Amino acid sequence: MKINFNYIKAILVLALVVFLYGFAEKRNNTRKLKEVEVKFTQNENLYITETAVNKLLIQNRLALTGEGKETLDLNKMETVLNSQPMIENAEVFLTLDGTLKTNIQQRKPIGRVLGNSTYYIDRLGAKMPLSSYYSARVPILNDISDNSIEEVYPLLKYISEDPFYSELVTQISRENGGLYKLELRRIDFSLFFGSVDRVEEKMNNFKAFYKKALKDDKLSTYKMVDLQFGNQVVCTKK
Repeated sequence: MKINFNYIKAILVLALVVFLYGFAEKRNNTRKLKEVEVKFTQNENLYITETAVNKLLIQNRLALTGEGKETLDLNKMETVLNSQPMIENAEVFLTLDGTLKTNIQQRKPIGRVLGNSTYYIDRLGAKMPLSSYYSARVPILNDISDNSIEEVYPLLKYISEDPFYSELVTQISRENGGLYKLELRRIDFSLFFGSVDRVEEKMNNFKAFYKKALKDDKLSTYKMVDLQFGNQVVCTKK
Protein backbone atom coordinates (compact mmCIF):
# COMPACT_ATOMS: atom_id res chain seq x y z
CA MET A 1 0.00 0.00 0.00
CA LYS A 2 1.44 3.32 -1.08
CA ILE A 3 1.50 6.02 1.60
CA ASN A 4 0.31 9.45 0.45
CA PHE A 5 2.77 11.70 2.25
CA ASN A 6 1.21 14.85 0.78
CA TYR A 7 -2.11 13.89 2.38
CA ILE A 8 -0.46 13.26 5.76
CA LYS A 9 1.46 16.52 5.46
CA ALA A 10 -1.77 18.45 4.79
CA ILE A 11 -3.43 16.91 7.86
CA LEU A 12 -0.44 17.79 10.05
CA VAL A 13 -0.40 21.38 8.75
CA LEU A 14 -4.15 21.71 9.37
CA ALA A 15 -3.78 20.30 12.88
CA LEU A 16 -0.95 22.74 13.58
CA VAL A 17 -3.03 25.69 12.36
CA VAL A 18 -5.99 24.63 14.55
CA PHE A 19 -3.69 24.25 17.55
CA LEU A 20 -2.06 27.64 17.04
CA TYR A 21 -5.44 29.33 16.51
CA GLY A 22 -6.85 27.76 19.68
CA PHE A 23 -3.74 28.67 21.64
CA ALA A 24 -3.83 32.27 20.41
CA GLU A 25 -7.54 32.58 21.15
CA LYS A 26 -7.11 31.18 24.67
CA ARG A 27 -4.16 33.47 25.31
CA ASN A 28 -6.10 36.45 23.97
CA ASN A 29 -9.13 35.68 26.17
CA THR A 30 -7.01 35.47 29.31
CA ARG A 31 -5.54 38.91 28.73
CA LYS A 32 -6.69 41.63 31.08
CA LEU A 33 -8.80 44.60 30.09
CA LYS A 34 -6.29 47.42 29.76
CA GLU A 35 -8.48 50.52 29.39
CA VAL A 36 -11.84 51.86 28.30
CA GLU A 37 -11.86 54.39 25.47
CA VAL A 38 -15.00 56.47 24.85
CA LYS A 39 -15.51 58.24 21.53
CA PHE A 40 -18.39 60.55 20.66
CA THR A 41 -19.35 60.33 17.00
CA GLN A 42 -20.23 64.05 16.78
CA ASN A 43 -16.82 64.91 18.31
CA GLU A 44 -18.57 66.56 21.23
CA ASN A 45 -19.81 65.25 24.55
CA LEU A 46 -22.44 67.84 25.38
CA TYR A 47 -25.22 65.92 27.12
CA ILE A 48 -23.27 63.06 28.70
CA THR A 49 -19.58 63.01 29.56
CA GLU A 50 -16.91 60.37 29.08
CA THR A 51 -16.72 60.08 32.87
CA ALA A 52 -20.46 59.39 33.06
CA VAL A 53 -20.18 56.63 30.42
CA ASN A 54 -17.32 54.95 32.29
CA LYS A 55 -19.21 55.24 35.58
CA LEU A 56 -22.28 53.64 34.04
CA LEU A 57 -20.27 50.62 32.91
CA ILE A 58 -18.43 50.31 36.23
CA GLN A 59 -21.65 50.57 38.28
CA ASN A 60 -23.02 47.63 36.30
CA ARG A 61 -19.69 45.77 36.74
CA LEU A 62 -19.32 45.48 32.99
CA ALA A 63 -15.94 47.08 32.33
CA LEU A 64 -13.52 46.88 35.25
CA THR A 65 -9.90 47.22 34.14
CA GLY A 66 -7.83 44.25 35.19
CA GLU A 67 -10.58 41.72 34.51
CA GLY A 68 -10.10 38.98 31.97
CA LYS A 69 -11.40 39.72 28.46
CA GLU A 70 -13.37 36.46 28.42
CA THR A 71 -15.67 37.81 31.16
CA LEU A 72 -16.80 40.83 29.13
CA ASP A 73 -20.35 40.84 27.77
CA LEU A 74 -20.30 43.34 24.89
CA ASN A 75 -24.00 42.92 24.06
CA LYS A 76 -24.98 43.70 27.64
CA MET A 77 -22.72 46.76 27.61
CA GLU A 78 -24.49 48.09 24.52
CA THR A 79 -27.88 47.41 26.10
CA VAL A 80 -26.93 49.31 29.27
CA LEU A 81 -25.52 52.27 27.33
CA ASN A 82 -28.48 52.45 24.95
CA SER A 83 -30.83 52.60 27.93
CA GLN A 84 -29.17 55.85 29.06
CA PRO A 85 -31.62 58.67 28.18
CA MET A 86 -28.96 60.90 26.59
CA ILE A 87 -27.63 58.21 24.24
CA GLU A 88 -29.23 57.50 20.86
CA ASN A 89 -26.93 54.65 19.89
CA ALA A 90 -23.86 52.96 21.39
CA GLU A 91 -21.47 50.46 19.79
CA VAL A 92 -18.95 48.53 21.86
CA PHE A 93 -16.01 46.45 20.63
CA LEU A 94 -12.75 45.06 21.96
CA THR A 95 -9.31 45.44 20.37
CA LEU A 96 -6.60 42.79 20.41
CA ASP A 97 -4.46 44.81 22.80
CA GLY A 98 -7.17 44.78 25.48
CA THR A 99 -8.77 48.19 24.90
CA LEU A 100 -12.55 48.40 25.18
CA LYS A 101 -13.81 51.01 22.73
CA THR A 102 -17.27 52.57 22.87
CA ASN A 103 -18.65 54.76 20.11
CA ILE A 104 -21.42 56.98 21.45
CA GLN A 105 -23.99 58.83 19.36
CA GLN A 106 -25.82 61.29 21.58
CA ARG A 107 -29.43 62.28 21.13
CA LYS A 108 -29.89 65.65 19.46
CA PRO A 109 -32.54 68.02 20.86
CA ILE A 110 -34.35 70.27 18.37
CA GLY A 111 -36.88 71.95 20.70
CA ARG A 112 -37.47 72.59 24.39
CA VAL A 113 -40.97 72.27 25.83
CA LEU A 114 -41.94 74.58 28.70
CA GLY A 115 -44.93 73.78 30.90
CA ASN A 116 -45.80 71.66 33.91
CA SER A 117 -42.77 69.59 32.95
CA THR A 118 -39.78 70.76 30.94
CA TYR A 119 -38.02 68.53 28.44
CA TYR A 120 -36.49 68.43 24.97
CA ILE A 121 -37.88 66.96 21.79
CA ASP A 122 -35.07 65.16 19.97
CA ARG A 123 -34.42 64.89 16.23
CA LEU A 124 -36.51 61.71 16.02
CA GLY A 125 -39.53 63.36 17.66
CA ALA A 126 -39.17 61.66 21.06
CA LYS A 127 -39.13 63.26 24.52
CA MET A 128 -35.65 63.78 25.93
CA PRO A 129 -34.76 64.90 29.47
CA LEU A 130 -32.71 68.02 30.12
CA SER A 131 -28.99 67.59 30.68
CA SER A 132 -27.15 68.78 33.78
CA TYR A 133 -24.04 69.35 31.61
CA TYR A 134 -25.32 71.51 28.77
CA SER A 135 -28.34 73.58 27.73
CA ALA A 136 -29.15 73.33 24.03
CA ARG A 137 -29.83 76.48 22.01
CA VAL A 138 -33.09 75.38 20.44
CA PRO A 139 -36.55 76.96 20.00
CA ILE A 140 -38.76 77.16 23.09
CA LEU A 141 -42.19 75.52 22.68
CA ASN A 142 -45.11 77.00 24.59
CA ASP A 143 -48.51 75.39 25.26
CA ILE A 144 -47.35 72.08 23.78
CA SER A 145 -48.89 69.01 25.39
CA ASP A 146 -47.62 65.46 25.02
CA ASN A 147 -50.37 64.91 22.46
CA SER A 148 -49.17 67.86 20.38
CA ILE A 149 -45.58 66.66 19.90
CA GLU A 150 -46.40 64.60 16.82
CA GLU A 151 -48.37 67.53 15.40
CA VAL A 152 -45.59 70.14 15.75
CA TYR A 153 -42.71 67.78 14.93
CA PRO A 154 -42.63 68.35 11.10
CA LEU A 155 -42.31 72.11 11.65
CA LEU A 156 -39.69 71.69 14.36
CA LYS A 157 -37.69 69.24 12.25
CA TYR A 158 -37.71 71.60 9.26
CA ILE A 159 -36.46 74.47 11.42
CA SER A 160 -33.66 72.36 12.90
CA GLU A 161 -32.41 71.28 9.46
CA ASP A 162 -32.43 74.75 7.89
CA PRO A 163 -29.55 77.03 9.03
CA PHE A 164 -31.59 80.16 8.26
CA TYR A 165 -34.51 79.13 10.48
CA SER A 166 -32.49 77.43 13.21
CA GLU A 167 -30.75 80.76 13.76
CA LEU A 168 -33.89 82.89 13.40
CA VAL A 169 -36.69 81.08 15.29
CA THR A 170 -36.62 81.45 19.08
CA GLN A 171 -40.13 80.32 20.13
CA ILE A 172 -43.05 78.30 18.81
CA SER A 173 -46.46 78.73 20.46
CA ARG A 174 -49.53 76.59 19.91
CA GLU A 175 -52.86 78.39 19.78
CA ASN A 176 -56.43 77.07 19.69
CA GLY A 177 -57.24 74.67 16.87
CA GLY A 178 -53.67 73.50 16.34
CA LEU A 179 -52.50 76.82 14.87
CA TYR A 180 -48.93 77.94 15.47
CA LYS A 181 -47.13 81.25 15.90
CA LEU A 182 -43.37 81.78 15.70
CA GLU A 183 -41.25 84.37 17.47
CA LEU A 184 -38.11 85.48 15.66
CA ARG A 185 -34.73 86.65 16.91
CA ARG A 186 -34.08 90.41 16.65
CA ILE A 187 -37.38 90.98 14.79
CA ASP A 188 -40.29 92.92 16.21
CA PHE A 189 -43.17 91.13 14.47
CA SER A 190 -44.77 87.74 15.09
CA LEU A 191 -44.92 85.12 12.36
CA PHE A 192 -48.28 83.37 12.17
CA PHE A 193 -47.68 79.96 10.65
CA GLY A 194 -51.16 78.44 10.97
CA SER A 195 -51.61 74.68 10.89
CA VAL A 196 -48.62 72.41 10.35
CA ASP A 197 -49.12 71.69 6.66
CA ARG A 198 -47.30 72.71 3.48
CA VAL A 199 -44.33 73.43 5.72
CA GLU A 200 -41.72 73.74 2.99
CA GLU A 201 -43.93 75.97 0.83
CA LYS A 202 -44.73 78.35 3.69
CA MET A 203 -41.13 78.51 4.84
CA ASN A 204 -39.81 79.19 1.33
CA ASN A 205 -42.37 81.97 0.89
CA PHE A 206 -41.34 83.62 4.15
CA LYS A 207 -37.64 83.31 3.38
CA ALA A 208 -38.15 85.12 0.06
CA PHE A 209 -40.27 87.78 1.80
CA TYR A 210 -37.71 88.26 4.57
CA LYS A 211 -34.78 88.72 2.20
CA LYS A 212 -36.71 91.25 0.11
CA ALA A 213 -37.94 93.20 3.16
CA LEU A 214 -34.44 93.17 4.66
CA LYS A 215 -32.98 94.52 1.44
CA ASP A 216 -35.65 97.26 1.33
CA ASP A 217 -35.19 98.00 5.05
CA LYS A 218 -38.88 97.37 5.80
CA LEU A 219 -38.75 94.59 8.41
CA SER A 220 -39.43 97.06 11.21
CA THR A 221 -42.64 98.32 9.54
CA TYR A 222 -44.64 95.11 10.15
CA LYS A 223 -46.39 93.89 13.28
CA MET A 224 -47.68 90.56 11.91
CA VAL A 225 -46.76 88.31 9.00
CA ASP A 226 -49.23 85.55 8.14
CA LEU A 227 -48.24 82.36 6.27
CA GLN A 228 -51.37 80.28 6.78
CA PHE A 229 -52.61 80.73 3.22
CA GLY A 230 -49.61 78.84 1.90
CA ASN A 231 -49.20 80.40 -1.53
CA GLN A 232 -48.82 83.97 -0.30
CA VAL A 233 -47.48 86.07 2.55
CA VAL A 234 -50.00 88.43 4.16
CA CYS A 235 -48.53 91.32 6.13
CA THR A 236 -50.05 93.72 8.65
CA LYS A 237 -48.25 97.02 9.05
CA LYS A 238 -47.82 98.88 12.31
